[in-house]
Amino acid sequence: MRCGFVAIAGLPNAGKSTLLNRLLGESLAITSPKPQTTRDRIVGIRTDEHAQLVFLDTPGLVDPSYELHVRMRRTAERALRDADAIIYVTDASRGVPAPLPSLLDPAVHLRAPVVTVLNKTDLIAAQAREELGASLPQAVLVSAATGDGIDALLAAVTGLLPEGPMLYPADELTTLPTRFFAAEFVREAALDQLDDEVPYSVACVIEEFRESRTPIYIRATLFVERESQKRILIGTNGARIRDLGRAARLRIEALVGAPVYLDLWVKVQPHWRREPHLLDRLGYRLSE
Repeated sequence: MRCGFVAIAGLPNAGKSTLLNRLLGESLAITSPKPQTTRDRIVGIRTDEHAQLVFLDTPGLVDPSYELHVRMRRTAERALRDADAIIYVTDASRGVPAPLPSLLDPAVHLRAPVVTVLNKTDLIAAQAREELGASLPQAVLVSAATGDGIDALLAAVTGLLPEGPMLYPADELTTLPTRFFAAEFVREAALDQLDDEVPYSVACVIEEFRESRTPIYIRATLFVERESQKRILIGTNGARIRDLGRAARLRIEALVGAPVYLDLWVKVQPHWRREPHLLDRLGYRLSE
């Protein structure tokens, strides 16, 4: 039995969360065509008869523009330091990628082996795939969207993990609580339905989660930075927030396997992405 932690890292919009979902066979991490979708470390566990892989999906390695970006980057770099193996996800349509260490702070030293993954190969021509493969013979070419190359990637990563007993029960999919994913699914709906800067200014906090009720009662607050964003989020006569809530509720119900009543509220919290104390209150805390 091989067991260990596998960090998934790369630039924004390389397809890291889509790859995690494909590796797990479950739609666990939220995905969006918009970059910077992942803000926290997402833990997903894959167990079979030969190995247990604990995947750590991380925020994209952005150049920080404000404090939230700083915390996202530190979250990613912490996962890389803790990992037994690293999957470096790149966008094959952008050509030969820069080495992973060049994207990191110079103080970050990688101790784990790195598997470079050329993702989105379904978007490029066969000749381009061949040329990329020749340029990076050690890389694994995959399409997280179609599943091509996933078996080869799993084999490559599993072989890098240490031998040892399982770290978690065989039927466990994640170490994160349901509340976390409920908030993420609300934010995913905002990413899907809102444009421009608005979805990046949305944070979601689960204020109440009553599993003893039928349907399960969830009260969530969406925080934005300006009154104009609040009006957009609510929509005319509340139409937008109802559509957003309906989409999020369906995702949550699929996760918990039970009916859900999702009660959404919207509040303005100016400059929450820039203020450390506000980020702490909203759950975006720096790792110890």
